[in-house]
Amino acid sequence: MKSLGIVRKVDHLGRIVIPKELRNSLSIDKGDPIEIFVEDDRIILRKYQVNRACFITGDVMDENKQLSNGLYISPRGAKILIEQLKDFT
Repeated sequence: MKSLGIVRKVDHLGRIVIPKELRNSLSIDKGDPIEIFVEDDRIILRKYQVNRACFITGDVMDENKQLSNGLYISPRGAKILIEQLKDFT
């Protein structure tokens, strides 16, 4: 992870401002949905990519796999689907 040396304060409502240069370089526009992840002691923000979202859980992960019908499924979504298919037969 690359440190940019940018520090922001959290306001009284818990908000932070993502610098304009960073928003521009990542193509984040006003109103774009942002995903929030927690990894160890880090907060990770990532632009939400609805077209890669798991059709079961809504998770957007690099590990998601595209199915033959164009839908994406996450590892957690696959486990849920497998359990439900066991009950289907």
